[in-house]
Amino acid sequence: MKYFLITLAILFNLTATQAQVFQPVKWKFDIEKISDTEYKLKYTAKVDKGWTVYSQYTADDGPVPTSITYEKKDGIALVGKAIESGYKKEGMDSYFGVNVIKFTSEKPFVIEQKIKVKDASKPISGYLTFMACDHEKCLPPSDIDFSFKIPTPNGAIAPTTGSTKGADVLSKPVDVSAEGGKVDTALNSSATNDTANLTIAEVASNSSLGPKISGEIMDLKNEKIISSLISPKSDCGGAAETKSGFFWTFIFGFAGGLLALLTPCVFPMLPITISFFTKDTKRKGWVNGLIYGLSIIVIYVAIGLLITIFVGPEALNRLSTNWIANTLFFIIFVLFAFSFFGFYEITLPSSWSTKSDQMADKGGLIGIFFMAFTLALVSFSCTGPIIGSAIVQAATKGEYMGPFLVMLGFSIALALPFGLFAAFPAWLNTLPKSGSWMNSVKVVLGFLELALAFKFLSTADLTSHWGMLKYEIFIGLWILFFGGMALYLFGFIKFPHDSPLKKLSLMRMAFGAMAATFTLYLCSTFLVNKKTGEYSSLSMLAGLAPPASYNLFLPAADVDPIIKAKFPSYTMCANNIQCFKDYYEGIQYANEVNKPILVDFTGHGCVNCRKTEQDIWIDDRIRTILKD
Repeated sequence: MKYFLITLAILFNLTATQAQVFQPVKWKFDIEKISDTEYKLKYTAKVDKGWTVYSQYTADDGPVPTSITYEKKDGIALVGKAIESGYKKEGMDSYFGVNVIKFTSEKPFVIEQKIKVKDASKPISGYLTFMACDHEKCLPPSDIDFSFKIPTPNGAIAPTTGSTKGADVLSKPVDVSAEGGKVDTALNSSATNDTANLTIAEVASNSSLGPKISGEIMDLKNEKIISSLISPKSDCGGAAETKSGFFWTFIFGFAGGLLALLTPCVFPMLPITISFFTKDTKRKGWVNGLIYGLSIIVIYVAIGLLITIFVGPEALNRLSTNWIANTLFFIIFVLFAFSFFGFYEITLPSSWSTKSDQMADKGGLIGIFFMAFTLALVSFSCTGPIIGSAIVQAATKGEYMGPFLVMLGFSIALALPFGLFAAFPAWLNTLPKSGSWMNSVKVVLGFLELALAFKFLSTADLTSHWGMLKYEIFIGLWILFFGGMALYLFGFIKFPHDSPLKKLSLMRMAFGAMAATFTLYLCSTFLVNKKTGEYSSLSMLAGLAPPASYNLFLPAADVDPIIKAKFPSYTMCANNIQCFKDYYEGIQYANEVNKPILVDFTGHGCVNCRKTEQDIWIDDRIRTILKD
């Protein structure tokens, strides 16, 4: 049996607490008493104008007929067949090519089933299946759960479990509305935008879920579902992945703090600050150094918390693919890069640092805190680009705690040396002397900033379909950046703040060799993979570089013209694997040739999607299944 690929792009815009749900069909459930032992179950569908649902007695080889399945009916016996009423039409359907019986929006579609009660204590539950279509499309078949209880002997209606909206469906009708009976439930979670398909009845039937419904607006935020992502019964690796993601976000910030220490704005401050603490007794110097380090952590973590609180998880998540945000990040990173190259400095107003310095002169805990605050202000020209880069990287991953964790890691790395050297001042003698090497650190960071800048421009280009930053151009620019870094480290390029280079240090030569090696590694990506007919994508660049299929000089392979004529969305996807870009065309073709389907939920700015295409789909075993 052969497998074919369907690529389905789903676009949605959900807020953190509400989701607007498309509702062509609204179902109501009710029960009517006929006698002491006989009742009538009523299933009523209000159909929107232009939409239809199909009779229980329409042909099985056409659209999915409405059906009612009873899972628990031990206490009743069905009496006769269900009776339908409403505005009925019957005849040949040009879309399905068969005779169908359908009900339109002119009148409610009602199904009535007479029952005889044998045991009133046993509930009646099951699900209703239906399909809704308009003149252009059909929604997928959907299930709506229902549950009734027989009225108590005194005539009161017993409460219903598992009913929609958590309401008492036996006492009055309730609405169950959804797009084909399904809703995309937005879960407040990192990364990114996880969704779960639940029928509204499934959501409402669980008292712990209970969506709040107001008209056509459903509040789908549910803390229990969200918490289940952290402590699931079966996490399939999800919880570990979330924790791992937070860990690496912290490490990313910590690495940024270590880099900031090596810059000319921060490194010379170490001996100056520590000498201030060592004027007093050893114990007092150690305590003051500890307070100074903690003050640095408090200052930077407060910034991360403010960004996390005021920006919010949904906004952070939208940053990952928004073309305006990514273009803005591109411009900011380019400005950071040229600042590191020494063409200008990005500084805060001098009045801020002057005021902070005055507060530091007061001494005591407040004075030490403002000493730390002064360090943060005067070192901004060096630390600002590093902090900004780290926060943007964390934010565009959609991690709610990203900015907080980045700043926590950054501040700990920055504060740790001050605390340690205050406690052990003799260690200062082991530090290298300040010099031109610190400017070299800034220039290398400038090249890295330029490379990252074009990563954001690439995301904007892909999501907006500009077609200007194709694979060859992107990789070519990265080759220029890292090749330029190698030439700089070997002394062939100089920048405004560079001192005359008399000889190359061993450390500089080592980093220059690493930059040159990575440049050659980038060049290897232009080798063509004979199996796929595309460039040999580098795993290290998955999600950073555009997909290899998005190129200038290697057009996609030709598809079968006969299939293409019938299905316009039939094309080649990643690794030159045949696919359909239209879900319904793919479904129709799969039915015609009797082949199973793989639906690829992908995205233009999805890092994991690129890794899957470049690392998994390229495997001969997987690729053979997908192609054949």
